Amino acid sequence: MNIINQLLKPGAVAVIPTDTVYGLVARAVDRTAVKRLYALKHREHKPGTIIAGSVKQLIDLGIKARYLKAVEQYWPAPISVIVPCGPELAYLHMGLSSLAVRIPNDNKLLAVLQATGPLLRSSANDPAQPTAVTVDEARKYFGNRVDFYEDGGDLFGHQPSTVIRIVDDAIEIVRLGAVAIDESGRITSVS
Repeated sequence: MNIINQLLKPGAVAVIPTDTVYGLVARAVDRTAVKRLYALKHREHKPGTIIAGSVKQLIDLGIKARYLKAVEQYWPAPISVIVPCGPELAYLHMGLSSLAVRIPNDNKLLAVLQATGPLLRSSANDPAQPTAVTVDEARKYFGNRVDFYEDGGDLFGHQPSTVIRIVDDAIEIVRLGAVAIDESGRITSVS
């Protein structure tokens, strides 16, 4: 069974290669799957990132278009942008009223996202442990507690996404990752 069919199963949680590193993923509209993912990561008040195939998918999920229009020039790329969101997405944002979102620059992943809709993703690791760079490392973290693993080879050296937030028309870098951005929002390097 292919990755799309697996992810479309109710409650499914998987480990897949993303545009950056291996991610633990669940369909963002599937509340049971989201709850499972957060339980696997022992997450409270630390939401994952939403990856989507298009800005329209993010809008359909419930994120306001005005927040996305201001940042869509950064995509597709390994840049996650923290945007405000309302109480209808509290099961995703864990009471923080914001989520990191991005549109990946990876054709295979974009094809999956077009079929599944947005995915909630978190790095494939236990808290305070290194992110898995192979499927075997991910299996050591999660064993049979996830529904399937998609092997994307060795991702050693891949950087996580850069995470930014717009504050008073300036860029605040929350986490430096695969893309360097200056305070004006100009991309200065890509690794």
